[in-house]
Amino acid sequence: MKRLPRSLIIFLGIAAVALIAWRVFRQQEVALPDLQTVPVKQGDVFATISATGTLEPEEVVDIGAQVTGQILSFGKDTNGKSIDYGSVVDAGMLLAKIDDSLYAIQKKQSEALLLQAKSSVLSAEAGLLQSKAKLEQARAQSNQAQKDWNRAEKLGPSNSLSQSAFDTYQSACEAAKANMAAVEAACAVSNAQIATSHATVTQAQASIQLADRNLGYCTITSPVKGIVIDRRVDVGQTVVSNMSASSLFLLAKDLTKMEVWVAVNEADIGNIHIGQAVTFTVDAYPGASFSGTVNKIRLNATMSQNVVTYTVEINTDNADGKLLPYLTASMKFEIDHKQNVLTVPNAALRWRPSDKQLAPGTENPFNPKSAKKESSKDSAKPAEKKRSPTGILWVCDSQYPNCVIPLKVRTGITDGVVTEVMSLCADKPLEGVAVVIGEQRDEEVAESTETTNPFAPKFPPHGPRR
Repeated sequence: MKRLPRSLIIFLGIAAVALIAWRVFRQQEVALPDLQTVPVKQGDVFATISATGTLEPEEVVDIGAQVTGQILSFGKDTNGKSIDYGSVVDAGMLLAKIDDSLYAIQKKQSEALLLQAKSSVLSAEAGLLQSKAKLEQARAQSNQAQKDWNRAEKLGPSNSLSQSAFDTYQSACEAAKANMAAVEAACAVSNAQIATSHATVTQAQASIQLADRNLGYCTITSPVKGIVIDRRVDVGQTVVSNMSASSLFLLAKDLTKMEVWVAVNEADIGNIHIGQAVTFTVDAYPGASFSGTVNKIRLNATMSQNVVTYTVEINTDNADGKLLPYLTASMKFEIDHKQNVLTVPNAALRWRPSDKQLAPGTENPFNPKSAKKESSKDSAKPAEKKRSPTGILWVCDSQYPNCVIPLKVRTGITDGVVTEVMSLCADKPLEGVAVVIGEQRDEEVAESTETTNPFAPKFPPHGPRR
């Protein structure tokens, strides 16, 4: 058998190696997935802060009972129906009636005490008149006794006035003075009795006023025009009023104007200001959006699990009555708005290529070495440029299919879906540039990822034999 020339063997070996290398290169080239791109285009961007709040009536009146008693009946609303949840009432309309029999008895007792006190006043005044009359009589007797004593004192015990008569005049004068002092004391007692009787009258009158007030409290009326949000008692139920009034009804004054109480994180509260525009949605109306404005920022912050939040009040119009109290609202505070700016999807800024997808000669800016170089370049730039946030977009290379090159841009505001981008070079406009947002999914890969039954028979690629 004749051997092959050595040069031919070497040539065949080189050809085999070249064929293997070509196949490997071809397989790698084919393995690169197709890329999905979108153009940079103009649009509007709304930068927002998201939060969750609760719809509240703008003005709520909690109607309570100031007396203790049993609920006898409810009043009628504007439609003639018994007061219930959602009833519309006018100001002064009867809401409920509490049993007032106990307070009526107390009023009768107070009226009887008033009559008794008035009788005591009349009796004390009559006693005072009698004491004054006795005082006048005692004063006259005292004056006469004083005159007799003065004459007897001038004469003294002598032949014309015996010693016994002298002593009699003296004792009579002293007795008259003592009698007058006793009558004066009786007048003072009568005056005290009159004052006491008047005080008793005043107390009885106050008791009657209190009984009248309690009788009035037994009739619960609406202080304002509104709608009943909550009815917290039933007929036959006994309400007990202690230090605070027992709550019977919760009345919303006007549901055409609502408030949203939103808990805003301390990191975002600096971007909230009064008059700021707000949009929100509720689960009750999917797809519907509502608007409002910031009315108040409460300063009493709350802390829960080391998270500080502030309550922000949002005013919103509810003229159509769609919004119901205490619905949960998903809020978006508009903090910035730009129109007709260049935007890209946020997916374009998040996408990262693999090393195989980089065009030849392209460095990955996310490698540690490249990041150090970029940081050293940025440190040499002025402070204004250094503060500007930047991002990396990826553009398809025209020479190498499915390979990309980086495009560094300056980023602006974002709404969570798209982001504003600006070119770092004025001579390189961004509008219309196709940037990568992801990889297209191959049909074969999609079929392989579908769920299959492991116990089903497997057929060749050309189908089952017949």
